[in-house]
Amino acid sequence: MTVKAKHWYDYLWIASTVYLALGVVNILFAWLGLLCFFIPLLMALLGKEKGYCNRYCGRGQLFALLGGRLGLSRNRPVPRWLKSRWFRYAFLAFFMTMFCLMLLRTYQVFAGAGELQEAVTLLWTIQLPWHWAAPGTGVSPWVAQFAFGFYSVMFTSTVLGLVTMALFKPRSWCVYCPMGTMTQMICQAKGPKG
Repeated sequence: MTVKAKHWYDYLWIASTVYLALGVVNILFAWLGLLCFFIPLLMALLGKEKGYCNRYCGRGQLFALLGGRLGLSRNRPVPRWLKSRWFRYAFLAFFMTMFCLMLLRTYQVFAGAGELQEAVTLLWTIQLPWHWAAPGTGVSPWVAQFAFGFYSVMFTSTVLGLVTMALFKPRSWCVYCPMGTMTQMICQAKGPKG
């Protein structure tokens, strides 16, 4: 059996892990998560198809490591409904609605119509106090509010991924990941290569 040579991008799971840890130390590190938001979309737009999802996604690698190599997955097939087009698009719509509400909350803090909430919201409903990771003085409240909101999105999606990893195959999250669905939509809209 031949051993596949490792590349630098095979270790991007470390970046995902460090990102989550940094958000516990100082919430402003949550802004780094925008890289995971824009890079896949740019790669899809620039003709790299779903290269990000297939090769560079640190979260997918983390789930593969935990569920595969460390055996934390039941390794059961992903249910058909979870892979279905209607579920993936409905989840993307729900996810984007929650993202837009987070942006609206950030704008309200920016405009002075709301106060900074030093909490991370898990599963869009459970507020976890996160005051120890507050950025301190000298940072605009809206900057911190965006960080709390964006970290909530990233934390929630990680928890969902861990749950589906444990119940099904290690990279089950990748089946319904909103970024994967968006990059797939971009690739389909661009049409076949030619």
